[in-house]
Amino acid sequence: MRFDVLTLFPDLFQGYLSQSLLKTAIQTDKVAIHLWNIRNWAKGKHANVDDRPFGGGPGMVMMPEPIFDCVEEVRLKVPEDLGLLVMLTPAGEKLNQKIVVELSSYKRLLFLCGRYEGFDERIRLGLKPREISIGDFICNGGEVPAMVLIDSVIRLIPGFLGDPDSLAEESHNDLGKVEYPQFTRPRVFRGMEVPHVLLGGNHAAIASWREEQSRLRSQDFIK
Repeated sequence: MRFDVLTLFPDLFQGYLSQSLLKTAIQTDKVAIHLWNIRNWAKGKHANVDDRPFGGGPGMVMMPEPIFDCVEEVRLKVPEDLGLLVMLTPAGEKLNQKIVVELSSYKRLLFLCGRYEGFDERIRLGLKPREISIGDFICNGGEVPAMVLIDSVIRLIPGFLGDPDSLAEESHNDLGKVEYPQFTRPRVFRGMEVPHVLLGGNHAAIASWREEQSRLRSQDFIK
């Protein structure tokens, strides 16, 4: 699977891409992640990518021309698969596991990361991206949300996780349902004991306990 990240701050991704399972997936060609600096498509002496908003107001707005040029050129890096363009914006549809599953069906995703006061509206109208928000709050830019999407989507790529069965019982795999509590050694820690049902080897009883715990936790999550 290929990800193209369009950003003003590509260096923010360096540490993220060099750690843990993602690093291994990149090294084994399960995942390809390409970083593109939008400023490279800016024109003029100062390579401006933002300007004051018409009508006044605080902050600066990202200009359409460098973003259109960047998106159009990057898409053509793989002309046989232009991919799905995703704009990271707090005004987008709120991310959930259903959307993650949908995104994982694509072979190529392009993530457009905003900054400042956001995008010139013509970027949304002209490029027609899928707009996604990671929640009802504001980040400094789209880079961290892009990492969130990458992190959630790559887990669904066949072969990415060592144990594919672990996906079946994860929280939100069944939308609205969260996973049961987990325990490991020691059996007793600071007076807190592992539930006895998990120690007896009765798999039917364990499954029943886990289902009930998942149901109770899901109720709390919905609240």
